[in-house]
Amino acid sequence: MNLPAKMAWRYLFARKSTNAINIITLIAAFGVAIGAAALLLLLSVFNGFEDLFLTMFNNLNPDVRIVAAEGKTFEIDEATYKGLGELEGVAAVSQTLEETAIFSYDDKQNAATIKGVDEAYPLINGIDSMINDGAYELDAGGREGVGAVVGNDLAITLGIDPLNQFERLTVFMLRPKPRGGGFMTTGRTNYIRKEFRPAGIIRSQESMENQAVIISLDKARDLLSVSDSTVSSLEISLKPDYIGKATYRRIEEFMGPDFVVKNRYQQENSILKLMQVEKWVGFAIVSLMMILISFNLVGALWMIVLEKRRDISILRSLGMTAKDVSGVFLRVGLLLCGLGLLTGFILASVLFVLQKTFGLISLPGLLTEAYPISFRWYDFPVVALTVLGIGLVASLLPAQRAGKVEAVANEE
Repeated sequence: MNLPAKMAWRYLFARKSTNAINIITLIAAFGVAIGAAALLLLLSVFNGFEDLFLTMFNNLNPDVRIVAAEGKTFEIDEATYKGLGELEGVAAVSQTLEETAIFSYDDKQNAATIKGVDEAYPLINGIDSMINDGAYELDAGGREGVGAVVGNDLAITLGIDPLNQFERLTVFMLRPKPRGGGFMTTGRTNYIRKEFRPAGIIRSQESMENQAVIISLDKARDLLSVSDSTVSSLEISLKPDYIGKATYRRIEEFMGPDFVVKNRYQQENSILKLMQVEKWVGFAIVSLMMILISFNLVGALWMIVLEKRRDISILRSLGMTAKDVSGVFLRVGLLLCGLGLLTGFILASVLFVLQKTFGLISLPGLLTEAYPISFRWYDFPVVALTVLGIGLVASLLPAQRAGKVEAVANEE
């Protein structure tokens, strides 16, 4: 340890002539600790919510979703579909077709998504195992109005009962506009109307399917008046050992530039981006709180400088330059910040363990669900750099004042 560092350590921990200076120093260190803990816990809470949402999405989102680079739908030929399924690492490929529609059931109406899926769709996400009420039955089997699986939220909104064999779920889809912009009649004739029997309800809290109606792909194409090769997306399930960037690149190269290949995270990119914005806005707000806390640090350093004026004057007479004296008190400020930062990390870790173990804080409205929280290693250096940066700036003014003590001593 060099001389300035030894002096900084002694100035910080040596007994002060006035007890108030010790109290002010402790308050400053405690403020830094609270600010550092708050920054780390804030990032950890947002990390926890991010992990929670990703877990929810992962239950029904496919490993890979392929959509058109332009437009809502595209045409898929048999050769491309078959070749995609034969790629290394691909376990199953499903064709889907989605559109917004109006649903009516028992005199209740609501707009939601209708999603047509093929026979391979349960292989993608195991959705057939998530049906608690009724069954996963999309094949009409010759009976009119059979073959719709309804998401839980939409089922609650419309009051759908799969055991009711008499009530039908009616779907209204806007009729496509004739080519050339021809005349369209008003009223109900502007809509294509189809009836389905709700075969089951998806008891899940995740993803789009919770607010959608799933029907067979053929019925969806008929309802939307599109060709037998039209799809909105291709959903892919990968083999466990092939979930990685190499497989995604292989699929991208196969599909070409006219398609966008999305992994699980990219499928919910807008929500994750919004959460990242909220996370760093919250971090900035708490950092402003740290700046206010740093005034305690300025006050503590200023009191130490005033108490050590005689010592500084002697050091200057022994040949220490103003820059060296300023460096000593900069080290005092950084040392004080470092101790507060370490204490804050310990405090945040203790609260993290308590929250994980005992669930001290619950989510609003849910008595049994604890607030999600998750530590990530890179949050520690981010918080450390922020706290030490604020501490360095806060130490500059007292350090500069210490460098000018010699002139004041000469005037006296």
